[in-house]
Amino acid sequence: MELTTVWFILIAVLWVGYFVLEGFDYGVGTLLPVLGRDETDAGTDTGAVRHTGETRRRQMLSSIGPFWDGNEVWLLTAGGATFAAFPHWYATLFSGFYLPLLLILVALIVRGIGLEYRGKVDSRTWRARMDAMIVVGSFLPALLWGVAFTNIVVGVPIDQDMEYVGGFFNLLNPLALLGGLVTLTLFVTHGALFVALKTDGRLRHDARALGLKVGVVSAALAVVWLGLVHARTGGLVSWVAAALAAVALVGALLMAWRGREGWAFAGTFGAIALATVSLFLALFPDVMPSSLDPAWSLTVENASSSQKTLGIMTVVAVIFTPIVLLYQSWTYWTFRKRISGHHIPTDVHPAAATEETRAALAGER
Repeated sequence: MELTTVWFILIAVLWVGYFVLEGFDYGVGTLLPVLGRDETDAGTDTGAVRHTGETRRRQMLSSIGPFWDGNEVWLLTAGGATFAAFPHWYATLFSGFYLPLLLILVALIVRGIGLEYRGKVDSRTWRARMDAMIVVGSFLPALLWGVAFTNIVVGVPIDQDMEYVGGFFNLLNPLALLGGLVTLTLFVTHGALFVALKTDGRLRHDARALGLKVGVVSAALAVVWLGLVHARTGGLVSWVAAALAAVALVGALLMAWRGREGWAFAGTFGAIALATVSLFLALFPDVMPSSLDPAWSLTVENASSSQKTLGIMTVVAVIFTPIVLLYQSWTYWTFRKRISGHHIPTDVHPAAATEETRAALAGER
């Protein structure tokens, strides 16, 4: 197998890892004002407890607290690998998609600030502002990644000099906007099921019920979107992957309906992974098709680095990839317990409460 093909596969794996892991983070952040409301929770061992919206929001944020920043590393690695392995792809992509990628970057910065600084000031107004930053910073990437990847797969105006010659509004075509709605609803479903898996009490049941409702909408949109995309660029193998993604999503919804949060989350995990794989299968051997002339498309051959560069990168990847995977797996194993309302102290500063919650979860292994 050519090294160019190997690195196309590795970049696809990095994007799969990013979407299946950071996808539930985006979903949780987007759902913060929806699930983070006042409820009376009678489903804990300590009896009926009045859980304020703040308690529910802190449960939700504590569920992703140990993971979200590590999950973003997949994006950084995917970008870095693209820059090193396929510099022409990177240059065309980041110049042509400059504005949407800038919006995603700003959203990620805003989201990170909200997550890190939410508990630094003991003020309801301060926390409300940070919550708004988390919601916006989660909503925009979840929407814009679908728009971006749809355009990458179906093709954009690229001339003979490998330069994008369209405008911003070329990217906002109906199919791309549908792709944005698919990734948004799919990530929200993924995030809701993650909350159901990681929390207890009334929040757990509310998240599972909401995930089931949004998942039905997501499934309908995804079938239409994947059908249209693969009808234009797909082949037999990509169609099979897309069909398996649909089966996984339907299975996830069935498991959510039966109250099996673990299997439901595994289903959305598989659906997102398989859908992403289907897009890369439909794209290969192109990396950015030209809608003006197929001869001007960027491929794994004309957009790649030298064989020496790819060889050095392969050695580095073989050494360090298993280390990163082992470390991240250990993190998920360490913080695998559910978060109940009684894990959220009410008599301490929110920042200290977050650390105390993490310590309690790690100690309950």
